[in-house]
Amino acid sequence: MNTTGLAVFDQTLQQTHEWLKDLMYEMGWEDSQLAYKGLRATLQTLRDRMTPEEAVHLGAQLPMLIRGFYYEGWKLSDIPWKIRHKDDFYNRIKEIMADDTLDIDYEQLTRAVFKLLEHRISKGETEDIKSILPKELAELWPHDPEK
Repeated sequence: MNTTGLAVFDQTLQQTHEWLKDLMYEMGWEDSQLAYKGLRATLQTLRDRMTPEEAVHLGAQLPMLIRGFYYEGWKLSDIPWKIRHKDDFYNRIKEIMADDTLDIDYEQLTRAVFKLLEHRISKGETEDIKSILPKELAELWPHDPEK
């Protein structure tokens, strides 16, 4: 794939497309825009729940384009959010997606994004993230990943 003429940009476009394609498959969606919004909202909610240090560690493992929307709008003074319950996590995702007309299963979306992270970032990083999340949120990560 040679779209931009710069290998680094073409690579991040390809990687981002793969992430979105995987999320669309997990969710049973055909809409890449919806997958982008869901991935962005879930990653930003996770980012805002973590310590700044852990959020940066995760960001370092994301493809460049995904890293850009992961950090979009990040304010260090506002984090970490004290989200302890699944419903609060899902409500934050819904708020970021800013579309009340969508009938989305936010638990399925969260599990799908966590599964994507489980398969695409280092095991050490996923273990670090799970260890700092409240039990109710950590339980949304895959229990038996197919790495």
